[in-house]
Amino acid sequence: MARTPSNMLPLGTQAPLFNLFDTVSGAYLSLNELKGNQATVIIFICNHCPFVIHVNPEIVSIANSYSKKGISFIGISSNDVINYPQDSPENMTIHAKNEGYSFPYLYDETQDVAKAYDAACTPDFYVFDSNLKLAYRGQLDDSRPGNNIAITGNDLRNALNCLIENKDNTAEQKPSIGCNIKWKDS
Repeated sequence: MARTPSNMLPLGTQAPLFNLFDTVSGAYLSLNELKGNQATVIIFICNHCPFVIHVNPEIVSIANSYSKKGISFIGISSNDVINYPQDSPENMTIHAKNEGYSFPYLYDETQDVAKAYDAACTPDFYVFDSNLKLAYRGQLDDSRPGNNIAITGNDLRNALNCLIENKDNTAEQKPSIGCNIKWKDS
């Protein structure tokens, strides 16, 4: 299992806009349509990565809880589906249903969105404030497959609570660790 860290996009970065195919609804959706009143969480994920599979239940739990507080969640898969067919849009639709995703699961076919966000791994978490300025990037928490640390979502939850409560997030922002994004051959 490769262990690739996040690139840690600079805080304050404006969220790059996009319009991508949602494998849940079957429609093309833009960031402006999907953004939340309080915050927007963009998560680069995929179907097959053991790191994503490990945290999927907590992602779903956090999304279900915080979406009621004006925070939107957006999953994006940017993997090369030629070499990784398990991450195809058809399989993304099935995966989203099986995992109980309550949020759009977008397909970044050209990989341009992953490049614009400087995404490196799955899962890779980005939290933007109500003005789509980057307020948090990094890990869900310290849990990884096999490290016997309980999954809590503490890092992401703290970032979201700080935005909701209009407080500075003084906690250390640690890179996420996961599978590298499966880039297409150039």
